[in-house]
Amino acid sequence: MITTDTTVHSSPLAPRPAGPRPAGSRAPIRARGDDARGLGAALRSDWIKASTLRANRAILGLTLIGGLVVSWAVAVMVTDQVLTVAEVGFYWTTVSSMLAAIAGVLLFGSEVQHGTLATAITARPARWVLASSKAVTAAGFGLLIGAVGLAAGFGGAAIAGLDAGNTSSLVSTVSWALLFSTLSAVLGLGVVMIVRHNTAAIAGILVWGYVAENLFKLFLPAEVARFLPFVAGNHLLAYKSDLESPHALAIALSRAENAAVFGCYAAIALAVGTLLLYRRDTE
Repeated sequence: MITTDTTVHSSPLAPRPAGPRPAGSRAPIRARGDDARGLGAALRSDWIKASTLRANRAILGLTLIGGLVVSWAVAVMVTDQVLTVAEVGFYWTTVSSMLAAIAGVLLFGSEVQHGTLATAITARPARWVLASSKAVTAAGFGLLIGAVGLAAGFGGAAIAGLDAGNTSSLVSTVSWALLFSTLSAVLGLGVVMIVRHNTAAIAGILVWGYVAENLFKLFLPAEVARFLPFVAGNHLLAYKSDLESPHALAIALSRAENAAVFGCYAAIALAVGTLLLYRRDTE
């Protein structure tokens, strides 16, 4: 009689059956070096996602067109004061930094919305790799948006025929402005990692930046209001708001101090979001 051997040999590529692991089996060991090497792959993946997301392309287009139009309109329509390119070029940065914050929100919120976050965590279980990759990508995209916004702002002012103005500190001020947009994107990322909802995160950032802080500045002492996040951020730019009192301008923090204040808000939001990433999501 002929018999056949029906023993099934498991393949290393075969999926593990659902349910608890058999007694005596061991989970694959993941070394820290593997996680560190995976950071490069995570960065490439996140940058591809950010650069191909249609909303981010729309944000870049709005940053460019809006900056050109607004700076040109300000230069042409404001006739009761002498304006220069070195000053008007930074007006749009307040808006472009908000757009950078929205881009930071979409970087993480789109994965939550479309359900791909769980897949990303399964493929790369080390949460610090995921958080670090998102933070670096958000910062890079924020820097790009800031650069496009500044180019548009200076371009619109130059097209309108304004004089160049004082350019002695232009390089320094441009660097502070780029830092503002970079940190804004990281702040947006941290906020959405906490609230896990695109609309809530974007609405919260816009309402806080354009409504809540302006109300707080009316009721809080200037010594306290100067530590509000976007008050500190806007003071990194090259112009002074007409809405601020002489006392508030007199006690304003230096640019380095304002950068530290705004950076602390971004770092705290990112740290809390990363902690929640560890606590709320399982492999």
